[in-house]
Amino acid sequence: MGFDALALQLLNGLSHATTLFLMASGLTLIFGVTRIVNFAHGSFFMLGALWSAHAITNWWPAWGVSAWGYAAAMLMGACLAALLGAITEVLLFKRMRQAPQLYQLVATFGLTLALHDAMRWYFGPEEVFAPRFPSLKGAIEVGGAFFPSWQLFTLLLGPLVWLGLHLLLTRTLWGQRVKAATQDRDMLDALGVNPAPLMLGVVMLGCGLAGLAGALQLPREPAHLQMDVNVVVETFVVVVTGGLGSIGGAFVAALLIGLIHALGLSFFPQATLILVFLTMAAVLIWRPQGLAGAAVHAEQRESVQVFSLWPLGQPGRALFVVVFVGLSLLAWGQGDYGRSLAEDVMVMMLFGLSLQCMMALGGLVSFGHAAFFALGAYGAALAHLNGGAGLFLALVAAMALALVVALVFGALLVRSSGVYLAMLSLALAQMVWAGATQWVGLTGGDNGLIGLRLIAPEWRPLADAVLCGFLLLSLAAMGRVVGSGRGAALQALRDAPLRAAASGLPVQVLRYQVFVGSATLAGLAGGLWASFKGAVFPSVASVAMSVDALLVILLGGVHQLWGSAVGSALLVWGGAELGQGLDYWRGVLGLVIMAVMVLAPSGVLGAVQHGLTRMRSPKGRTA
Repeated sequence: MGFDALALQLLNGLSHATTLFLMASGLTLIFGVTRIVNFAHGSFFMLGALWSAHAITNWWPAWGVSAWGYAAAMLMGACLAALLGAITEVLLFKRMRQAPQLYQLVATFGLTLALHDAMRWYFGPEEVFAPRFPSLKGAIEVGGAFFPSWQLFTLLLGPLVWLGLHLLLTRTLWGQRVKAATQDRDMLDALGVNPAPLMLGVVMLGCGLAGLAGALQLPREPAHLQMDVNVVVETFVVVVTGGLGSIGGAFVAALLIGLIHALGLSFFPQATLILVFLTMAAVLIWRPQGLAGAAVHAEQRESVQVFSLWPLGQPGRALFVVVFVGLSLLAWGQGDYGRSLAEDVMVMMLFGLSLQCMMALGGLVSFGHAAFFALGAYGAALAHLNGGAGLFLALVAAMALALVVALVFGALLVRSSGVYLAMLSLALAQMVWAGATQWVGLTGGDNGLIGLRLIAPEWRPLADAVLCGFLLLSLAAMGRVVGSGRGAALQALRDAPLRAAASGLPVQVLRYQVFVGSATLAGLAGGLWASFKGAVFPSVASVAMSVDALLVILLGGVHQLWGSAVGSALLVWGGAELGQGLDYWRGVLGLVIMAVMVLAPSGVLGAVQHGLTRMRSPKGRTA
C-alpha cells in the first residue's frame, strides 16, 4: 500500500472517530451524572438517522436539495432523539438509578428491543438511501486518490464538538454543576441544588448527540434498522477504553479506535474487529479504569443478598423437582415441536446456570458469556466432524475447549470488575464471533457447520433424559457449593471484597476458580446445543446470546437456585408463544424486561419469596 492510500485510510479513520466521539461523549455524560449504563444509546443514534432520512427523501424531498433544509432535517433528528431521551429519563432512568449496573444494562437492552420494534412499525423495515449533502458533494485530492468533502467536514466537526463540550462543562454554571454531580451527587444535593433538572438536561444532551451522530451518517450510508446494535458495541469500546465519565478520555479513545479501525481495514481486513477489541483489552490490562477514568476501587456493599435454595422453604424441594420433571415430560408428549422447545428451555437453563454461578457467588458480571457457549458448540461440532467423536467425547471436547480458553483469559478478566469486566468479556465474545465468521476453512463462516448427527432419532428420548439429569446434577452441585465453606467465602468476597482480602481470603484465586468453572459449564451447554440442533452458526457467540443468558437469570432471580429454570421458561417458551401471535413480539418482550427490572429486580422467584415472607410476618398479615 502506498503512502497516498495509507493517508486516505487514516483520514477515513479520523472521520469515523467523529461519529464514535459524538456517541461516546453522550454516553459518558449520561453515565457520569446519572450512573446509568445505557445500552439503548444506539437506538437514539438510529432514530436520528431514520427521521432525518425520511424527512429529506419521503416527507419533504425539497429539503434534500437545500443545504439549509438538509441541515434542518439533521437537527430535527437530533432534537427528536433528545426528546425521547427526556421521556426515557422520566419513565426508566429515574427508577433505575439505585439499581446495580447489570440491571441497568439489561433494562436498557429491553428498551432497545422496544424502540427497535417501535421504529420498525413507524418507519418500515426498508433501508432509506438519502442524497448527498448539497454543498459538500465533491471531493478533495489526496495524492492520486480523492477524499469526500462531507467526510472532511465531519473530521473537522469532532474537535469542534469536543471544544464546545469542554467550554460548556468548564465555563458555565450548568457545566460546573454537572462536573460536581459527576464527582459527588449527594453533596450537590446537600448544598441545595436540585439534581433532577440537571440529570434531565444531561440525558437530553447525551441522547441529542447520539441522534446527531446518526444523522451525520446519512451522506455516507443508508439508514436501516441494524444501526443500533452495530454502533453501540463500538461505542462501549470507546467509552470503556477512554474511562467511564471522562469526555477527554472518550475523545482520545475515539481517535485511537478510529485509527486502529482504519489501519485494520488497510492491512488486516479479516481481523479488523479483533484488532479493535484487542486494543481495548490491552488498555484495560494496563489501566483497568481506562485511559482517563478514575481509579477502580472495590466497592463495599453492606446490603448482603442471601442466596436462596428453595423460595418455598424446605417442603418446596420436592415440589420444585416434581414440577420441573413433570413439565418436561408434558412438553415431550406434545410432539416434535414441544420436545424441541423443552430441549431449548433446558439448554438455556444450563447456560444461565453457568452464568449464575459466576454472578451470584463470585460477583463477576459478564456481558460476553456466549464466548464459552460458542466454544463449546464449535468444540463438539469439530470433534464430531473431524474426529468422528460420539456424543460423550464431543461433550468432553466442548468442555475442554471452553476450559482451556477460560484458563488463559480468566487471569486477565478477573483483574477487572463491574462494567470494565463486562466489556472485557464482551470483547472476548466478539473476538470469538469474528473468528467464527471469518475463519471459513474451520468454522464454515456464515454457512456454519451443519449435518451433525450426534444424536440419532431413536436415541432422542434417552438424550433428553441425560440433559434433564445434567440439569438436576448441576443444580444439586450448585446448592452444595452454596452451603459449603467455599460458597461462604465466595459470597463474602462478592459482598465485601476489601474485608475478604483483609481477612486473608485469596480473593483473586477464588474469583479465578469460579470463573473457570462457570466457563466450563457454559461449554457443556454449548456442546449440548450443537448436539440437539445438529448445526452451529456464528450467532451462538453474538451479543444477543450473551444477553439471553443474562435475561434467563435476571428474569428468574440471580440469587435463587431455581431462577434459571423460571427465567429460561419465560424467555424461551414465552418468546416462542409471543412470536407465533405477534409481529412485534420482541418489542413486547422488551417492555416485559423493563417492567421486571423496575418492579421486581430480584426476579420472579425473588418477588414470590418476598411476597410470601410478607404474608407470613405479623406485620404483613395485619397490613
